[in-house]
Amino acid sequence: MTTPLRIDIVSDVMCPWCIIGYRQLQQALDDTGTDHVIHWHPFELNPEMPAEGQDMTEHIAEKYGSTPEQSAQSRRQMTDLGADLGFEFRFTDHTRMHNTFNTHQLLHWADEQGRKHDLKMALFTAHFTDGRDLSDVAVLADIAGEVGLDASEARAVLTDQRFAADVRAQQNFWIEQGIRGVPSMVFDRRHLVTGAQGVENYTAILRELAAQPA
Repeated sequence: MTTPLRIDIVSDVMCPWCIIGYRQLQQALDDTGTDHVIHWHPFELNPEMPAEGQDMTEHIAEKYGSTPEQSAQSRRQMTDLGADLGFEFRFTDHTRMHNTFNTHQLLHWADEQGRKHDLKMALFTAHFTDGRDLSDVAVLADIAGEVGLDASEARAVLTDQRFAADVRAQQNFWIEQGIRGVPSMVFDRRHLVTGAQGVENYTAILRELAAQPA
């Protein structure tokens, strides 16, 4: 019996490259038949962003200096990559970025019930495919209910902020480890890989890890 490969993924549900990178990694895991366990961890791309969020194009221009043309080209690239990986991006002129501290608290709660991965995937789809407002507590509670969690309890979790300190502690831990951008993936607690690397590169990483002595 071999021990499953531990993969820690630090990410934010506002990050398109996080879902692209995960889908690429998952394809590589499937292709190589790698036995694995994934652990998701919180990161806020925009911790200072107000609850109501900001227009995505405006935000990208302010944060990265991108022109509208560059932003549109990036969206097309991400949409094409997503389509190849079975994930649908539906960017519109009204797509917004939101503060995600509540989403991370909800994910923390879902983890206690063994449903963190399911909720994480649902949140990516809710934001990028369905254009739902992840800053709205009612929307988050609905999404939790849609993956089989208790929607009323989800709303209570966000209303009383019972996991706020736990999530802040986890975020700070990864920042202290030097994580400054996402996706960041740590394989076997030792090998850090940042950014969406592509299926071929993830496959090469997995094969290299498999060839190393236990």
